[in-house]
Amino acid sequence: MAVQLIITEKPRVAEKLAAALSAGKASAKRSKPGVSYYEFKSGPSTVLVAPAVGHVYTLAQKEKKSGYPVFDIEWVESASADEKADYTKKYLSTIKELAKKADVLVNACDWDVEGSLIGGNILRFAGKGKPAKRMLFSTLTAEDLQAAYENISPLDTPQIDAGEARHVLDWYWGINCSRALMQAIRSAGIFKILSVGRVQGPTLKILAKRELEIAEFKSEPFWQLFAFLKKAKFTHEKDRFFSEAEADAAYADAKSAKEAVVESAEKKKHDLLPPVPFDLTSLQVEAYRLFKYAPTQTLAIAQDLYEEALISYPRTSSQKLSAKLGLEKIISKLANQEQYLAFCRQLQQQKRFVPREGLKEDKAHPAIHPTGLAPGKLSAQQQKVYDLIVRRFLSTFAPAAVRETATIRAMVSQQPFVASGAITVEKGWIEFYGSYSKLDEDELPAFSPGEKVKIEKLQKEQAMTQPPKRYSPASIIKKLESKGLGTKATRAAIVETLFDRNYLTGKAIQVTALGMAVFHSLKAHVPLVLSSKLTRKFEEDTEAIQDGKLSKEQVIDEGKAALSKILEKFRADEQAIGKELVGAVKETQREASTLGPCTRCAAEGRTGDNQGQLQIRRSKFGMFVGCGKYPDCKQTFPLPRGALVKPVGKPCEKCGTPIITVIRKGRRPFNMCLDPTCETKKDWGSFSKKDEPKITK
Repeated sequence: MAVQLIITEKPRVAEKLAAALSAGKASAKRSKPGVSYYEFKSGPSTVLVAPAVGHVYTLAQKEKKSGYPVFDIEWVESASADEKADYTKKYLSTIKELAKKADVLVNACDWDVEGSLIGGNILRFAGKGKPAKRMLFSTLTAEDLQAAYENISPLDTPQIDAGEARHVLDWYWGINCSRALMQAIRSAGIFKILSVGRVQGPTLKILAKRELEIAEFKSEPFWQLFAFLKKAKFTHEKDRFFSEAEADAAYADAKSAKEAVVESAEKKKHDLLPPVPFDLTSLQVEAYRLFKYAPTQTLAIAQDLYEEALISYPRTSSQKLSAKLGLEKIISKLANQEQYLAFCRQLQQQKRFVPREGLKEDKAHPAIHPTGLAPGKLSAQQQKVYDLIVRRFLSTFAPAAVRETATIRAMVSQQPFVASGAITVEKGWIEFYGSYSKLDEDELPAFSPGEKVKIEKLQKEQAMTQPPKRYSPASIIKKLESKGLGTKATRAAIVETLFDRNYLTGKAIQVTALGMAVFHSLKAHVPLVLSSKLTRKFEEDTEAIQDGKLSKEQVIDEGKAALSKILEKFRADEQAIGKELVGAVKETQREASTLGPCTRCAAEGRTGDNQGQLQIRRSKFGMFVGCGKYPDCKQTFPLPRGALVKPVGKPCEKCGTPIITVIRKGRRPFNMCLDPTCETKKDWGSFSKKDEPKITK
């Protein structure tokens, strides 16, 4: 009797897949290491379904040694390379045992380069080269999983090769360039974890260039003239006057008139087409705009919704919704959810089952869309993202909205003033998208050509030109996509890494002194590390592997050659790079350890340079906070054990002691007053042991 082993990327997917393929008759079993897997009959065959937990194999050096360059690497079990990945051990052990019984293995991991590589490595190393196939699906509905199983494919070797090439290049770039950077700073006598990678470098360059534009921006004054007619605000047609004398002359001329004469009053209607379906980037941008969810947070929420079979696979760059998806059927299912019933009925009655699509395509997946299944209990955040996806999906089928724009031109003496406004006269898709629509409704009063209108008020206002805006966590993701840097699944994580390295700070992203120092040093000595062109070339090369136009060996060898030249330059300029970075590193360390003014110094009347700053210190008993004016001031505070502490930059409202952010692995960060006796902590005894911070000296 043949035995087939299907491997999924996550435990929840294994459960859903087994239930779908067995019509709910699969038996749940437990391996010796304690991992749940599933077994059922399919004709004469026995089918086993077992989960991985993402990458259970990782790249590592063959010989453990420091320094660079390092190119001698191999795939090893993740648990053996990193103790943080120890949880993967029991999953891989289970797969290995089941693979011994199997005649055929099936990769049912996510249908993208990462999923192909995760499953491909398992087939290669744990499956010992047994015959293998591929399941391809975009949703976890029973219907789609059954169809994927019935149409099982040959193994997608080009996709596996593309994933391996990308991982090898990322490892080469990340490890070698980061080691070179840290070696440079160590040559200046400081140890500091720094990193730069194949996409990190160009990303830092984009943000640093914006920082320089802001710093170099010279603000200029300009003047604007406004006239108020029938309470509507008109702006001088010139808009901005960069000469005050010219503005004054126009203002004086306008001031001489008591009435304005309407020269023209035009109204035009135009169709406003529905939005296109979400790809991952546009979902991340929209969720940030509406809910201020970080891109990584949005992806995590979308992944949860996908694993609950509520939406399609989120890591897609497509804005297309094929009729093959059964769009009419999805709309019928959504009609069973009360909040969408009216919209679905309207689409059904008007037979609107062809969506407006965007230009972007994805070789594997359609645009993000709901499956039609009704959700069970969702968290508040999951509910928001789910509702956003459903409403966006339904909006793409809806009629165009109709907007009416009004433009009024009036002469005030010899000065032309213009007012414009727009209103929605037919809601169309806007009604479907609801509060997520960002259109302003600005209706102007009625004006007729030749009409004389009393001037209610005339104003001259001065303003200053503003520098370019800083990127937000969402807009930088969009920028990276436009430049072809990173992948849809990695861009948010790359930006997060730059924050973790203290290169970036703030929601309006600002490059820190350390980030700017790294940028300037790399630009001066090893500019190729920052090259968008070089990074984009290797992204294109990995795509060419998927298309069968290049081999993984060609791409890896070319990447290795390019990196070797970069590392030679790193080595030659190591001392200079270290000297350039040392000041910024010290400043960053000082800022990270300084929590705020000392309250005891303030209480004792010390001000200015005589007042100390509370700083994180180390003693033989561990970390604590002490005054920088020790021994004159002996103020100390304990710190929570096993936690990373960051300054918030503001004092406690109750006692004036600095507030800190406490970050523990696997737990949500929280803010607290540094003083353990503060009134804000009077009820902490009623907290559970799990939630109550443990304070120690």
